[in-house]
Amino acid sequence: MPPDTARAAPSQKEPNNRTSALAGPETHEEKVETTAAYVALETVIVRREGAVLFVEISAPPMNLLGPELVRDLVTLIQKAEADESVRVLVFESANPDYFISHVDVTKISEYRAEAAKLVGEPSLTMLFRYLSLSRLVTIAQIEGRVRGAGSEFVLACDMRFAARESAIFGQLEAAFGALPGAGGTQHLTRLMGRARALEVMLSAQDYDADLAERYGWINRALPADSLEDFVTSMAVRIAGFPAAGCALVKERVNAIALPPVEDIRRDSDLFAECMRTPESQTKTAAAMKRGFQSRDGELHLARLLGELKED
Repeated sequence: MPPDTARAAPSQKEPNNRTSALAGPETHEEKVETTAAYVALETVIVRREGAVLFVEISAPPMNLLGPELVRDLVTLIQKAEADESVRVLVFESANPDYFISHVDVTKISEYRAEAAKLVGEPSLTMLFRYLSLSRLVTIAQIEGRVRGAGSEFVLACDMRFAARESAIFGQLEAAFGALPGAGGTQHLTRLMGRARALEVMLSAQDYDADLAERYGWINRALPADSLEDFVTSMAVRIAGFPAAGCALVKERVNAIALPPVEDIRRDSDLFAECMRTPESQTKTAAAMKRGFQSRDGELHLARLLGELKED
């Protein structure tokens, strides 16, 4: 049976960790109805295969994480959690050059307001933490550039697999006088260790998939022509196991690995404060003149950021 496809509202403060391991098989009608629930979403395309939702990020021209994409992610998470027959989310991109580029720095208050509709506070960090705590197993299938809060989004996912030929990772905040404020500071330090985390965050450099794998940023770097099959197989395999057991595994691993909530809140507040400083505003304006937040300009973002020190 071919997968159903749809292109795709909100106020829950804690992830729905309840699940039923006894859910029966779906009929085709139930499957179509479930996928149709995502039809109003504008920046993601959702298709379903059994208990797996494949979520294709499509926010042209470069998948900026702005209010529209955050709004749709909130709705997606709410609807997926409410449907106990959904077990796994796989995030991928419709844009071969960009997975999620970073936040839209011109709309920080707006995207934070959209996040608050799910988590009760204007914080992208808390939205990402919500995703990590959810009963849903989340997998990022990464092709193209994923920097800043895009990197922090995939770090909030349970697993990350990237195309060796095209995936590029970066934390760019230091170039603007800020720090990663949506979980990156916490996750990267835990995954890489102090020295490599400082290298990544202070250099604002780009890292290819092989180096990201070696540093612990991602689970594996894979050839692009085998990435989708690998991730799909992994997702379907996990979705076939008892849901209650998968939820318990996530719960206990999260208890060990996730940072304390007060630490990620502090990082979020510091990011917002830093981005309001005159120095940060000056750097942002200079970057915009050089092509920051444009599709073509960010193809070589690391070079662009290095040139800001001359302004």
